[in-house]
Amino acid sequence: MPDGTRATGAGRRRRAAGYAAAALTAIVLLGLAGCTSKHNHEGVATAAAAATPNAASMPPFSSSGATSSAGLITAIRQVVQEVKPAVVQITNEQVPPDQFGGVAVPAGVGSGVIYDGQGHILTNNHVVEGAQQLQVSLPDGRSFSAKLVGRDAQTDLAVVQISGSNLPTAALGDSTTLQTGEWVVAIGNALALPGGPTVTQGVVSALGRTVQEPPAGQAGGNGPGGGAAGPFLFDLIQTDAPINPGNSGGPLINAQGQVVGVNSQIYSQTGGFMGVAFAIPIDIASKVARELKDKGKVTRGWLGVVVQEVDRNLAKSFNLPKPEGALVARVLPDSPAQQAGLKAGDV
Repeated sequence: MPDGTRATGAGRRRRAAGYAAAALTAIVLLGLAGCTSKHNHEGVATAAAAATPNAASMPPFSSSGATSSAGLITAIRQVVQEVKPAVVQITNEQVPPDQFGGVAVPAGVGSGVIYDGQGHILTNNHVVEGAQQLQVSLPDGRSFSAKLVGRDAQTDLAVVQISGSNLPTAALGDSTTLQTGEWVVAIGNALALPGGPTVTQGVVSALGRTVQEPPAGQAGGNGPGGGAAGPFLFDLIQTDAPINPGNSGGPLINAQGQVVGVNSQIYSQTGGFMGVAFAIPIDIASKVARELKDKGKVTRGWLGVVVQEVDRNLAKSFNLPKPEGALVARVLPDSPAQQAGLKAGDV
């Protein structure tokens, strides 16, 4: 159980039945929310500074502050005109293990968005994982071979790069200013349909969601396989903008035509969209992207200690006024904690 307590007797049976029912009715389709491949994928991302809002692309409001229907339609059209040219299709090509001759073939299709003039493309890690080759197709009909700049499984983000002239770009916004109920647009290569990206619209349904990637092979899960679940993704944007396989890595865009999220996951019973989708905030993507661009990898802080919660018994044995804090049970060798002088038994 999440809190570490145990259930007994009828309570345990009721909980087990509840978990079984939940597993059947609320399968989390992570990563493959936007990728048509059955393979798991990894990646890393980079991003640029937030762009200044374009007043001309702001949706018209009535005197009451509500967006008019005509104004909303106009705003969505403007957003699509501005951003769609920069939304690309990414084809993950791999050599099947049993194929003679070693020819790479498409293993999955996802989406991405070009965000700077150097041809850097932001996408999901699961879109590019395992690729021997990456092919990028633009809505204007051009196609490029792409190189992987970096990937990070912990954030389900990746950056790839293409070289070309007059590449369209999308402006990156500020996801910290998003509010529940705000209109958003999703653009991506849903179901890998021919003819270019698909456009859908909805609202920000919730903010700050935390979701864990399910094991590989479970309804499109992105975990490492062998029954193991993948990493937790934090501070996700929840939206009801329809997102389907093939949309992964595509942008979630605000009414000002700025990318505020990277579409990554859906909840589904069937593998298709059922009203709940998740995007990685662009502010997280920007930080990860910059580090990948500079270092080629993401470096994360760590203490190097094994701790346990201080309960009433521990508080009493350590003569603490109340049960709070953490007890250092073990200090890992050559860790920052050891260098700082922490020892087992410290609270």
